[in-house]
Amino acid sequence: MSKITVVEGTGVPIKGNDIDTDRMIPARFLKEITFERMGQYLFYDVRFHEDGSLKDHPLNDLQFQNPSFMFVERNFGCGSSREHAPQAIMRFGIKAIIGESFGEIFSGNCKMIGIPTVTISQEDLHTIMAHVNAFPNERFKLALDKRTLAFGDEVFYVGLPDDRQNAFLNGTWKMTSLLKKNAKSVQETASRLPYMRHFS
Repeated sequence: MSKITVVEGTGVPIKGNDIDTDRMIPARFLKEITFERMGQYLFYDVRFHEDGSLKDHPLNDLQFQNPSFMFVERNFGCGSSREHAPQAIMRFGIKAIIGESFGEIFSGNCKMIGIPTVTISQEDLHTIMAHVNAFPNERFKLALDKRTLAFGDEVFYVGLPDDRQNAFLNGTWKMTSLLKKNAKSVQETASRLPYMRHFS
């Protein structure tokens, strides 16, 4: 796994509180065998009409093409625990999400695939969203070690729990990779547990 210390790039604003994972990925796309095409389905029903033509949505707006950041509002990622939602966001090209607050399971699923979800005050968020709308090509820099988001001469402080900050900075954000790396120790520990012996 790689360490994640800095994320840089342009952003896209997604307005609305309580945007749930069902809206991010409609249930019919959960039948996909792999996550490979999830990026195509992100916010599908609010981005496309039934005939496939585009609706008015920031992700369809040419001025917000290829963003690295998604700026969101309160309780983003609430609802079901489907991991398809963060997978779709990652495969769309988003590398970090900045918002007022997040659904806890959604935030954890994002961490598992290397997407920091950091919080910011409502006032600062609205300032940033207004700036992105006015200057869509503005580049942002998220420094996880300093817990700051900057553009131009502006610097904003963001929130990130210590354990998640350490995981990104130390490159230990993906638990499955940690288990594989320490497979021998895991097996040795499991062999000493009476209730695990019949699995060995």
